[in-house]
Amino acid sequence: MTKFPRIETERLILSELKEEDLPLVTQYLQDKVFSELTSNIPYPYRKEDAEFWFKISREAFDKRKGFTFAIRDKNEQMIGAIGLHDEGSDKAEMGYWLAKPFWNKGYVTEAAKSVVDFGFKELGFNKIYATYFPHNPASGKIMQKIGMEEEAILKQHLKKDGKYYDIPMYSVFRDQD
Repeated sequence: MTKFPRIETERLILSELKEEDLPLVTQYLQDKVFSELTSNIPYPYRKEDAEFWFKISREAFDKRKGFTFAIRDKNEQMIGAIGLHDEGSDKAEMGYWLAKPFWNKGYVTEAAKSVVDFGFKELGFNKIYATYFPHNPASGKIMQKIGMEEEAILKQHLKKDGKYYDIPMYSVFRDQD
């Protein structure tokens, strides 16, 4: 696969992250809630953070190790991002974020269903998993809605702001009954 894939759903377009998206990414991720609810989004979020994310996303795709999709509305405005990152052994980790004005509309669930389907059918993964901070139960609900089941609680798995967190891990398998 040399060209970045494009996936269309009922309400969304999942496509390649573009350099011209970065000012919007920087603007969206200014809210401290993104840093509080994720392990890898810093606060304050700077232009340099967006540029670094763009760079590593491109490199991951070039190496066929990651697919970071911009989540766009049908007018092609970026509203968030979702990605699959190859962890070896035919499994991938999924992660996502959505700009606050678009929360609670089912967009991440819609995008995640399509990305999981893409991961199984196009990339041949056997397992796709995701994790979330326990103080972000909405993320866990998204995982359940797309057919993921809790596989484990990873004890003291992440450290953030000097505190260790037990992290729920949810998974779905290609041939899950």
